[in-house]
Amino acid sequence: MRGNSIKALAAGTGEGAPMTQGSPVVRVRDLRVHFDTDDGVARAVDGVSFEIGPGETLGLVGESGCGKSVTSLAMIGLVPMPPGRIVSGEVIYEGSDLLKIPKGELHRIRGNDISMIFQEPMTSLNPVFTIGEQIAEATMWHRGERRREALIAAIEMLELVQVPDPARIARSYPHQLSGGMRQRAMIAMALCCDPKLLIADEPTTALDVTTQAQILDLMRRLQQELGTAILFITHDLGVVAEIADRVIVMYAGRVVEEAPVSELLARPRMPYTASLLGAIPHLDRALVGAEARLESIPGSLPDPLEPITGCAFEARCRQATELCGQSEPVLESIGDEQFARCHHWRELDLLPRPKPAGGETRVSTPTASPEDPPSGGDLVRVDELVTNFPIRGGLLHRIVGHVAAVRGVSFSIRRGEVLGLVGESGSGKTTLGRNLLRLVEPTAGRVIFDGQDLTAAPPAALKKFRRQMQMVFQDPYGSLNSRMTVGEILSEPYTIHRMASGAKRAERVAALLERVGLSPDHAGRFPHEFSGGQRQRIGIARALAVEPSFLVADEPVSALDVSVQAQILNLLLDLKADLDFTALFIAHDLGVIAYVADRVAVMYLGRIVEIGPTRSIYANPIHPYTEALLSAVPVPDPNYRRQRIILEGEVPNPATPPSGCGFRTRCPIAIPECAEIDPPLEEASPGHFKACIRRPA
Repeated sequence: MRGNSIKALAAGTGEGAPMTQGSPVVRVRDLRVHFDTDDGVARAVDGVSFEIGPGETLGLVGESGCGKSVTSLAMIGLVPMPPGRIVSGEVIYEGSDLLKIPKGELHRIRGNDISMIFQEPMTSLNPVFTIGEQIAEATMWHRGERRREALIAAIEMLELVQVPDPARIARSYPHQLSGGMRQRAMIAMALCCDPKLLIADEPTTALDVTTQAQILDLMRRLQQELGTAILFITHDLGVVAEIADRVIVMYAGRVVEEAPVSELLARPRMPYTASLLGAIPHLDRALVGAEARLESIPGSLPDPLEPITGCAFEARCRQATELCGQSEPVLESIGDEQFARCHHWRELDLLPRPKPAGGETRVSTPTASPEDPPSGGDLVRVDELVTNFPIRGGLLHRIVGHVAAVRGVSFSIRRGEVLGLVGESGSGKTTLGRNLLRLVEPTAGRVIFDGQDLTAAPPAALKKFRRQMQMVFQDPYGSLNSRMTVGEILSEPYTIHRMASGAKRAERVAALLERVGLSPDHAGRFPHEFSGGQRQRIGIARALAVEPSFLVADEPVSALDVSVQAQILNLLLDLKADLDFTALFIAHDLGVIAYVADRVAVMYLGRIVEIGPTRSIYANPIHPYTEALLSAVPVPDPNYRRQRIILEGEVPNPATPPSGCGFRTRCPIAIPECAEIDPPLEEASPGHFKACIRRPA
């Protein structure tokens, strides 16, 4: 598709291509992929079969390590060989088996007829070529277009995926774009040759919820208009509900359930599917004050090096019986195009999870009221905090400007309270969290901790504060010393602060591991020997080692599977109840914040635009930015209808923020006065503050 047709689609005037019925675009039959390792043969994919029809979106769901990505890579010949090898199976496309055709023919199909969007665009895009050159390369290779024509087509494709100023983006390099823009560029590259099948491997994982909503809406619109079949890989059934027609659930390299999305989410027949649904945070918990915890799946995936006798999920299944450990269940048809691999699907009562409260994003309920504030005074108070980062340029690297990361922020956190800090990437959340611990020095303002001015303390006096204030970092692998065992990592704080030694220190390390749900036997292992969720537990244990009174948790669950995320959130709830600690919990997902926070602060472009009790914020969001964040949270119910607020563009450059209200350039209700007035935080209801001139106080 080229020229005027692409421009029509980019302008939203193209006619939608209806879903056609006919032969499947691709058929996968009994696919088995093994990897040869020093310890044995790992069975990554073990007998997977499915098909995708024209214009259909098939969701492929499961935890990390279930074999989803390997399945998709094997379909188009991208499994590294060795150590990988395709043991058996077939992938039928237009009458040919892609596993057996010559490499030259496969190269013609891959990228032309079948395209792929990879999970991490920054590592998939070439850093030394512009975005336009990389998109043009695909059409030059597959369609034989000349360079000039291909570059023009690349700009048209960027326009199609709704990139602002596509000509400028085409001249930009990957590092100059945000995560959302890079993902849009990847989608443009994948669609530039009009593929019949698009494979999207976790295209929204770790993105802001607003960016995720934009990408999902974009893919849904393109699928409807272009009629492209999509294989959408994810670990989040909430995302699947937004985009998929059918869903396949994978576990330990096998398909364990398959059904139309509405059937699977309304009544799952496999305990594993039900557990994944139960692990998804729901916004209604904040509205009704529900006490129910997220459903976490105990244990971990079976070792792919070990043969499985019986049901692969048996060791983690709460409904397992003796039969489950003795005999492997078959993938059995249960009617209405639904299949389940479970001995007991007939007698199990796997009821659907409670649906979200209310049918719209903005909910007004008389039962919602501010929570009782925690007893005690303020432990942390922030007064007019400002943090600027210098921009240097020229041969002498002189300061030519500043990035205003934090702009006049003030708030307090009571003793025993968890304050949730939410906002998109680039809003200043992480900088603010590090300011509180003076890991990043503020430019102006004060941080008062337990009555003492932390910003005025000399470096030598910070050590005593370090024991009382600790941080859980977003990336546990990057924050744990890979050359130290877990026992050494957890012992280090006791040595630094001279709290314990010898046998006493070993006892405390063992107790720490047990407190965060790990075995004391794990003390002798290294970080790389643990899963992402286990590494995050180790990071939490290290932060708790010195028994701090204040904790900063910076996006501790943003890139984890929903099942592991549930474990970490439940752990934090347990620790909060047991230790009564005070915390700042940073996240970009208001669904996650609902489970841990007493109050919520919403941050945008270095400013707090709304702050108040959690239930009040969720029941009656006042600032339009908060409304947009709430509307973007995926809901695991395809029949749930709500008013989605899609924010156009991106967070402005903090080096040149807009005049007046920083949100006005993306605000759906902005008026001319918003460019002149920078609204202060005003109390709209008891304890609930907003910074918006359009919404009455």
